[in-house]
Amino acid sequence: MSSHGSSSSSSSSSSSSVIVVGFGGVCFDMVAVLSSFPKPDDKTSCRSMTIQTGGGVANTATCLSRLGIQVRLMSKMGDDFQGRTIVEDLQAEDIDTSFLVVAEGGRSPFSYIIVEQKTNTRTCILTPADPIMVPEDVILSHLESALSGACLTYFDGRFPYAGLIVAKESARKGIPILLDAEKRRDGLDEILDMSDYAVCKMKFLEAWTGEPSMPSAMISLLLRLPKLRFVIVTMGENGCIMLERCMKECPASEEDVDRVLESLKQQEDKSIASPFCISSPVMRMKAEGIGTMVGRLLLGTAEKIPPKEIVDTTGAGDAFIGGVIYALCTNMSSERMLPFASKVAAEVCRSLGARAGLPRLMDPSLSPLLP
Repeated sequence: MSSHGSSSSSSSSSSSSVIVVGFGGVCFDMVAVLSSFPKPDDKTSCRSMTIQTGGGVANTATCLSRLGIQVRLMSKMGDDFQGRTIVEDLQAEDIDTSFLVVAEGGRSPFSYIIVEQKTNTRTCILTPADPIMVPEDVILSHLESALSGACLTYFDGRFPYAGLIVAKESARKGIPILLDAEKRRDGLDEILDMSDYAVCKMKFLEAWTGEPSMPSAMISLLLRLPKLRFVIVTMGENGCIMLERCMKECPASEEDVDRVLESLKQQEDKSIASPFCISSPVMRMKAEGIGTMVGRLLLGTAEKIPPKEIVDTTGAGDAFIGGVIYALCTNMSSERMLPFASKVAAEVCRSLGARAGLPRLMDPSLSPLLP
C-alpha cells in the first residue's frame, strides 16, 4: 500500500492477492419490515421478515470479499445455532474463519432489527455475546499467522481490550490500522492512538475532542494523533467530510477550516444524483484556539437514491468502510475513494439487511467509479 494523500489518480492494482485482517463483532440478525412503528401497547403487522448474519466487522469483511479482497476475521461467538450459522455464512463468502474464537456453552450475539418504511429508519435491539472476547482469547501464535502478509488491519470498535493486542502487533509489524469509531468505548482510545485512518460519526468526534464544529474537531483529532493520516466523518444521506494530512509545501498564509468547508459546500451541484467529491487544494488550515495543520478538506456526496428504491439502510456504514478499505488497498486517490465508497453503501440500501445488496467488483454500478 502506497502512502495515501496524492491528489492524482493512481491505477488500481490487482486486489486478488491483498489480505485484510478484520477484528470486531459478529451478529445474528432478525430483520422485520414494518409500514410504521407501533405505539406502546399497540400491534402492527410485519410486511416481511428475514434472518441474516451481521455485525460490523463481518459486514465489512463480506463487502471486501465480494470486491476481491482476501479477509481473515477475528471475533468470538458461542457454539450455539446462531454461532454455527454465522460461521457458515462467512465461509460461504470465502472469508477465512480459522481465527474465530468459539466459546463452549457461550451465547452468540443476536439482534432484532426493525425497519420502518414510513421514515426509512431502523431500530436495533442487541443481545450481546456472553462471554465477550477478552485479551486471553488472543493467542499470539494465531495472531502471528493472521497478520502474516496482511496489508491492513480493520477494527470495528468491539472488544477493544482484546483488540489492543492485535493493534499493537499490527503497529509493530508496520501494518496500517483503520478504526471505525462509532462511539466512545473504554479502551478504544489506545487503538485510536495507533491508527493510521479513522472513520467516525460526528457524535464520536464531538465527544472525543469537545469541539462543536466538525472541521475544528477534525483538526483537533489530527493534531493530537500525529500518526493519523486522515479522518472521515460520515453523515448518512448528507455524505461525508474528510480531512487528510499532507506533507507538501504550501503558502504560509492560513485559511479558517470552517470557511474552507463552506466554500466546498457552495461548489456542490445538488442536481447530480451520482456520488462525487469536491476537494480543497493542499493548504495551511487553522481552527481558532486549536492550531494549524497542512492538509486537504474533501466533501463527498452520497448517492441520491429515489425514495421508492430505498429498502433498508442497515449496514450502509459498514459497506462504506469496506469501500474505503478497498480504495486504500488498491491505491485509489481520495477523490475516487469517497464516491466509490458512497456508491457501495448506496447499493446496500436497495436490499433488505446488511449484506444482500453488497455489490461485487464486476457489478456494472461500480464500473464508472473504478480506474
